[in-house]
Amino acid sequence: MTVIAVPRPKQSAMNPARPVNALLQTQIQHLQQAERRLPLRYRSEIYTHAIQAEGEAAEYIKEITEAIHRAHSDAAAKRAKRKKGLRIVAAAARPSKTGRSKAKVKKNLKRGQRK
Repeated sequence: MTVIAVPRPKQSAMNPARPVNALLQTQIQHLQQAERRLPLRYRSEIYTHAIQAEGEAAEYIKEITEAIHRAHSDAAAKRAKRKKGLRIVAAAARPSKTGRSKAKVKKNLKRGQRK
């Protein structure tokens, strides 16, 4: 496998006070839509329209990503807990619409009568 050398980013590359660009704004909008589908206990209290800097955006993205992971792991644990026991469901046979039993219908058919 060929090794590709990647230079280290400059110290000035990360600037939490830098204004949010269009790419981050779009990512925030997508995460906000995902957050709306989460149960209330996983939602953040961050007002996304007030996010102005990259540092604020990073906090929001981190919080929502962690909330999504928590929601999925809690749901998986809940499913695993439910699957431990064997559940058997049985239902009674539905009565026929005509009110006659199948045995009587078969008996009458053998004699040459119609249903």
